[in-house]
Amino acid sequence: MAPPLAASAALLLCLGSAAAVWPQPQHLSQGSASGGCCLSASRFRFAYAEGSAVAPGCDVLDEAFRRYWELLFPAAGRRDRGNDRSEDSPCDVLNVKVTKPGCSGFPSLDSSEIYQLTLSEKEMLLTADTVWGALRGLETFSQLAWEDDVGTHYVNKTDVVDFPRFPHRGLLLDTSRHYLPLKAIVKMLDAMAYNKFNVFHWHIVDDQSFPFESTVFPELSQKGAYNPFTHVYTPMDVKRVLDHARLRGIRVIPEFDTPGHTQSWGPGVPGLLTPCYAGSKPSGSYGPVNPILNTTYTFMSALFAEISAVFPDFYIHLGGDEVDFSCWKSNPDIQTFMHQMGFGQDYTKLESFYIQRLLDIVSAYGKGYVVWQEVFDNAVKVKPDTIIHVWKQNSGRYPNETAWVTKAGYRAVLSAPWYLNWISYGQDWLEIYEVEPLAFKGSAEQKALVIGGEACMWGEYVDATNLSPRLWPRASAVAERLWSNKTVRNRLDAYARLADFRCTLLRRGIRAEPLFTGYCDHEFDGV
Repeated sequence: MAPPLAASAALLLCLGSAAAVWPQPQHLSQGSASGGCCLSASRFRFAYAEGSAVAPGCDVLDEAFRRYWELLFPAAGRRDRGNDRSEDSPCDVLNVKVTKPGCSGFPSLDSSEIYQLTLSEKEMLLTADTVWGALRGLETFSQLAWEDDVGTHYVNKTDVVDFPRFPHRGLLLDTSRHYLPLKAIVKMLDAMAYNKFNVFHWHIVDDQSFPFESTVFPELSQKGAYNPFTHVYTPMDVKRVLDHARLRGIRVIPEFDTPGHTQSWGPGVPGLLTPCYAGSKPSGSYGPVNPILNTTYTFMSALFAEISAVFPDFYIHLGGDEVDFSCWKSNPDIQTFMHQMGFGQDYTKLESFYIQRLLDIVSAYGKGYVVWQEVFDNAVKVKPDTIIHVWKQNSGRYPNETAWVTKAGYRAVLSAPWYLNWISYGQDWLEIYEVEPLAFKGSAEQKALVIGGEACMWGEYVDATNLSPRLWPRASAVAERLWSNKTVRNRLDAYARLADFRCTLLRRGIRAEPLFTGYCDHEFDGV
């Protein structure tokens, strides 16, 4: 017997409107098909509206028009694409008007994603401040289109005014514990765009492997990758990810986590890691980055100069989490340094010493930084515009951490309740969906400092074989929580829309697991 949630939502699907949108827009009013439009593959096209600040030749929208036409009419051939101009009508064209110039750059934290969508038999118009907002509106339009039993496509009369609740809506992928092929990353970027995510947090290296191919220090990947020929991301691979993400309005924030999580760095940079001791003799093992050597900072300066040049986003994620102090404690040179610096036996002060020097290096290249919460917890002196990434679950105590971070005046990104690598039997998307990022004790000014959140997919037990179904549609629940109004909370409505959206993902080639029993008209064919 189906649980009440699924059973009731199934009825909602039968009785509801012909098309639903995920994530839920801020304001949407929808009429019947009689006041809308019938869309013909041979006649329908996207066009730049008169007076638009961007025009043909804008690659972001030119490419988006092509993609979304193919998503609307997957069975049609290229020769059918909007070539019939015999009787042009308002239903044949979605005019797109961007009010602010700019198409050649990359999206940023401050980019506007506001858009308005008006659909009727008299006019079909999408208006947005920027090309990034236009992308979000095109996604909404594609979801509003529906197909009847004989294959005719429609959009109901609809008015949408929409914008995200939070500007930072991210997904972390770990490509160190298991290497993810480039095509798997690109596919996830597509799925992110369908969900209106706008930040790809690329946890590109870690203890297990160093797949980033550095041109300045090629031995990092030659000696640190699982395989230096097949399991690396070349400069061209990275450029492809950056370009693919940009065309979908997605920022790429790379993470190079230090001083811990760096075992794969050691073989390529002798002397970088701290030698561990067993008694008075080296044990042959190595710990975190050695923070007492000038050569460490010379290396970091050169590496982050390259990283800053390769990745265009203002922010780099510098990690700073889970530093094991046991090796530092065993090393006599470090003990001497601790005494000279007056640190006593407080190794958080040594970690702070390292982090502060690294932050100065990155700042010198004109970059901002995101750090894991330990950097804040250990009272490292950071710039006022630092973003603190809250990740520790602590039996549900993460709201306290968010309160402390924002009370100190720092901006926060929340991930603690959204570690999607953890799975359980049943509809665990509900727990993910019901999180309220601002449910902590604090002032309105503090809550304004929470700029969003990220779903995290760590890779210890995840590779390309199970990445997509483990992510989707569970990550979609995070996407709606970060985009939609705080009041969007109806579980029955969410189930109905998410089940429908999961079918949309399948139709678009995304392996998305089912919410519960049922079927999709376009099942994934397993190829």
